[in-house]
Amino acid sequence: MAIAAQFPDEQSPEGEFTRQEDSFLEWVTADGTSGYLAENGRYHLYVSLACPWAHRTIIVRKLKGLEDIVSMSVVDPIRDDDGWAFRDGDGYSTDPLNGFQLLSEAYRATDSTYASRVTVPVLWDKLNTRIVSNSDDDIMRMFNREFDGVGGRTLDLYPKELRNEIDDLNNVLYEGINDGVYRAGFATSQAVYEAAVRRLFDTLDMLERVLSTQRYLLGSRILESDWRLFVTLIRFDAVYHGHFKCNLRRIVDYPNLFGYLRDLYQHEGIADTVNFDHIKRHYYITHDDINPTQLVPLGPEQDLTSPHSRDSLP
Repeated sequence: MAIAAQFPDEQSPEGEFTRQEDSFLEWVTADGTSGYLAENGRYHLYVSLACPWAHRTIIVRKLKGLEDIVSMSVVDPIRDDDGWAFRDGDGYSTDPLNGFQLLSEAYRATDSTYASRVTVPVLWDKLNTRIVSNSDDDIMRMFNREFDGVGGRTLDLYPKELRNEIDDLNNVLYEGINDGVYRAGFATSQAVYEAAVRRLFDTLDMLERVLSTQRYLLGSRILESDWRLFVTLIRFDAVYHGHFKCNLRRIVDYPNLFGYLRDLYQHEGIADTVNFDHIKRHYYITHDDINPTQLVPLGPEQDLTSPHSRDSLP
């Protein structure tokens, strides 16, 4: 029996999910030489609280103190055949900026010929009424550096002296874990699924060893890579373990990874960025080919606020 692909245009003949490339790759810069000057109030971030890629940008916006500098609105977590939509609900709303009904309208306002999948996050330029970027990687870096002169905190998640290490680690995380859960969940052949799951848990096992001797992925300070991993870990037991069949182990079964997850979750302001209702309803209702009943599980119960005891590590 043929298995339906979640995104047919991103599925190989062998049954492997191959994520599409980002389409809008302009940059906001502190000096404006890119054509997009970092200014207070000029930019707007469209996100889903359910999406891990968008969650990364929400976290950096929060940590950098950009909430009054870059406005933000949230789409309905349930994505239907029309794509991400603006509706009124608990934790999401209609579009307060442009009055768009669908996020696809922002894409086509920027490129009338756009025909690929519509994704979040989106960084929108209010001045030129167009998308600057739909790359979470780039938006994270813009927020980290380019808005420092207009009120952003001086926290640096991507310090120059560690950029090579961060980039190398980010690639490992993306291939094995961040995109790895999707490669397992969206696989349409048994062999592809099993390969993705093995790689995922090999990478988690490796990180469990690393975190046995140090508090964070690259030592004693929280860096960009930690937040890239966090957004997958926080969704893992609630969604990826069951819904995507990544079920060899749970994060709660890894003492160091689970302590690390609690450590990051308890960082000031981070719990405010996590919405399990949006997360679970998005995956379990939107992916009706994977979950035809669209029933949303009540669990798991997760104790994310208990002491993590990781502050004694170097």
